[in-house]
Amino acid sequence: MTWEVDVFGGTRRALEAANYNVQAAVWDRRDVLVSLLAEVAVNYIELRGYQRELDIAQGNLQSQQQTLDLTRRRAEGGLVPYLDVAQQEAVVATTSATIPTFESEVRQTIHHLSILLGETPGGLSDELSTVSPIPVGPACVPPGLPCELLRRRPDVRRAERQLAAATAEIGVATADLFPQFSVTGALGTESQPLKRLFDYSSRMYDIAPGVTWDIFDAGKVISNVKVQNARQVEALEAYRKAVLQCFADVDDSLVAYNHEQVRLQALRDAVVANQRALDLSTELFQKGSADFLSVLDAQRDLFAAEDSMAQAEQQVSADLVALYKALGGGWQQ
Repeated sequence: MTWEVDVFGGTRRALEAANYNVQAAVWDRRDVLVSLLAEVAVNYIELRGYQRELDIAQGNLQSQQQTLDLTRRRAEGGLVPYLDVAQQEAVVATTSATIPTFESEVRQTIHHLSILLGETPGGLSDELSTVSPIPVGPACVPPGLPCELLRRRPDVRRAERQLAAATAEIGVATADLFPQFSVTGALGTESQPLKRLFDYSSRMYDIAPGVTWDIFDAGKVISNVKVQNARQVEALEAYRKAVLQCFADVDDSLVAYNHEQVRLQALRDAVVANQRALDLSTELFQKGSADFLSVLDAQRDLFAAEDSMAQAEQQVSADLVALYKALGGGWQQ
């Protein structure tokens, strides 16, 4: 057996560095987990958004088809020109062309979600094909104090542990500048006749101190100390960058989340106004007080506004997920 007397702390510092590296790996795993959960959440929100857009397109198509049937009857009765029928047919065809795209997006997103959760591409089709609303988050999100944020963010914690490990490695390299002391001991039995090998009188032991010092490699050791110092500076800059990026991510996510909510409210108002415009223009057209072009414009505007509103609802929830991720995976109230 050999026991090294850790006079100058090289072994202790090596143990510290190893522990810090383990802790950095733990936080690295948490960072990957937060990213995975965020990706699953965003894909789920996208799925519900595509289903919402598909539902809007199908509802508008049904309404436009009813208008087309009415226009045909009025054209056959000589009340409107057949130009109005052709224009309405074009609107119906345009809306109908959007439906296959939304259906494809729905199926592909379900497949992506299934793979993220370790299932076969169609493993979640039965569960997710049923239409559900887009998840809605709170209107106001408390980001917390900066110190709490730094404790939550896995990438910041990982960078901090890597900095601690790099600092400990300096101590390991510095300890090589000094001699290493050790105690070597041997214990056993020795006998010429084999039958007496395990007798008490055949026992033997030896204890001796030892000193090693790489004095002729001092230049190499000093260079290694400089290298470890440079790596520590590099780790420090990486930690500073992680902290700055942390606050930037939170600020960007908060700005996007708050402004998208304002945009969503404006789009909701636009949908209400466009629906009212469509009802009025349809009523005036049926009474002969307005041309059919106003009805077509109102239908197109309503469909565009409803589609934009669905996209904004989806984006608000996606921005909330990005904020959760920027905050390190959520918060406790």
